[in-house]
Amino acid sequence: MVAVSLTTAPIISRAQDATRSSLGSEGAASESEEIVVTATRLPIPEDTSPASITVVTAEEIEQRQIERVADGLREVPGLAVVQTGAPGQLTSVFTRGLRSEHTQVLLDGIPINQGLAGLFNFSDLTVDNIDRIEVVRGPQSTLYGPRALAGAIQIFTKRGNGDPTGSLTVEGGSFGTFRGAFASEGSYKRFDYSVGLSGLTTDNERPNNEYRLESGVANVGWSPNEQLRIGSLFTYSLADTGNPNTIGDPKPFDNFLTERWLIGPRVDFQPVEWWNHHLIVSYDHERQVNEPNQDGFVGPTRALFKRFTLDYQNDVTPVKWLTITTGAFYSHVDAGQERPFVSQEFGAQPTFISDETEQTSGFVQASVTLLTGLSLVAGGRYDHFNRFGDIWTYRFAGSYSIQKTGTTLHSSYATGFSPPSSQDKIFGMNFDLEAERNRGFDAGIEQRLWNGRVQFGATYFHNRLSNVIGFNGLFETLNLGAARTQGIEAELKLRPAPGLEFNASYTYLEAEKTSEADISQSQGARLPRRPRNEVYLSGSYLWFGKLRTTAEVKFVNAREELTFPPPDFLPRNIDVEDYAFINLLAEYEISARLSIFGRINNLTDEQYAEVFGFPALGRGAYVGARVSF
Repeated sequence: MVAVSLTTAPIISRAQDATRSSLGSEGAASESEEIVVTATRLPIPEDTSPASITVVTAEEIEQRQIERVADGLREVPGLAVVQTGAPGQLTSVFTRGLRSEHTQVLLDGIPINQGLAGLFNFSDLTVDNIDRIEVVRGPQSTLYGPRALAGAIQIFTKRGNGDPTGSLTVEGGSFGTFRGAFASEGSYKRFDYSVGLSGLTTDNERPNNEYRLESGVANVGWSPNEQLRIGSLFTYSLADTGNPNTIGDPKPFDNFLTERWLIGPRVDFQPVEWWNHHLIVSYDHERQVNEPNQDGFVGPTRALFKRFTLDYQNDVTPVKWLTITTGAFYSHVDAGQERPFVSQEFGAQPTFISDETEQTSGFVQASVTLLTGLSLVAGGRYDHFNRFGDIWTYRFAGSYSIQKTGTTLHSSYATGFSPPSSQDKIFGMNFDLEAERNRGFDAGIEQRLWNGRVQFGATYFHNRLSNVIGFNGLFETLNLGAARTQGIEAELKLRPAPGLEFNASYTYLEAEKTSEADISQSQGARLPRRPRNEVYLSGSYLWFGKLRTTAEVKFVNAREELTFPPPDFLPRNIDVEDYAFINLLAEYEISARLSIFGRINNLTDEQYAEVFGFPALGRGAYVGARVSF
């Protein structure tokens, strides 16, 4: 969906240029406020956002030597990143304790949740050509529709401006790892472009765990005048990975291939200062081949996912303090899976299953910003689906900024929904499922001190889910379940001296199943893979304007995993061991055009698993070089 106006990109770029620094800069405190878009679909200063929001900038991504978006999200409070073993395996993000398919992921305003399960697998999403990541927590269905029940994660690509520039990066290290990346951006007369390409190969640590990834993303545009830009987004990725399965049930030869591509033409038109139009037409395609598939039952599978979307947004500002945003959205999704070797041992089973979903939506939002520091947002949305009818959602949010003290108070109350996925309908043989629902609220405070050198924020949140899809013990999926999540998320950024930075985030989460009808878990059980406590700490210092060193620590505590042990195979929760890992990073700028870097991941060689039975990588060392031109 359109969440970003490309006509606001120059505003965003100017704000970022004012806050970013090269490796050789003195790293002074920010002099201007980041502009964010995802919280309201409109460009607003971050400190006036009515939603709980975190921004991960390109500068942070580079300093932490991040290669995949999922690793950039590990510092964000309220999010739990869960990887099924080593890089290349299924990687999910749980927002405020809700399921991964409850978070809408967008790329330049285009929804990219895919597959039969409706979730987004972060395993293959690299940081190529990424300018920033905005994470908005709390129900956002009024703005972004399906899958935004828990929140939205929006990734912005770069927009070329000025003389063409570029870089070439190579690195290698432990586990037979080698990676190369190319990036370039710029403009010429009325044309602009940005592009990022990368290739990765690694054997990881276990047998049958190799991972090969090729990916690319480009953003191109033409602006005949200052009022109009016609552009398009292009992405492609091809991932090939071995699936070793759990330690207790290793698979010596099981392979999974995923190919994705997307094209998203768009038009952004501002005929007058107070009126904006934005239109995106997108088509994305995902192909998966699991052959061989050593599950002993289904055998090799082939899946195909196709989606067409049309999104229009209209912003009218009749007076300076009021903006009315309206929009319409259309989506057609076709998902299917071929199972040519499915066992017929238990009777006739279909060898091809499919599902087709059509969605039509409309929304309206009013945004009020007063000189007193008060900002209010209210909106409603109507969604119609061909399978399960109509859904109405609404959202009220506000913030109040006290400029003299650097204090901002914010709160929101909203409803959200997540439609049944193709997997829910197909495998449970129930095409009459209703959408899962959520009523959520949050309230928080953000404080800036010492001319912005100290920034602190804390938010309390509460979600109450109903209509949760579960199992009744008869191989059927039904709307049986209910759950409740609540907790506290906090962030701290400290810049006590030029070149010295500290960051910290903390999440406390209670996530409980509250119904007894769904047999997938007992009533009162903790939702699986949701840690009670997560802590992230990092410190960075720039030595002599040339050498930057960084240390980061992640601690995760009090997790449970859902198992089905013999002899009765009934669902039970088991405690999963706590873990903590330490990463050390360094980068040295030899000249303005050449730098070298290195890092040690999991310094203490912690033996841990984010998913029970699927061990994460042990200690690994990597070195590389970057040439800029």
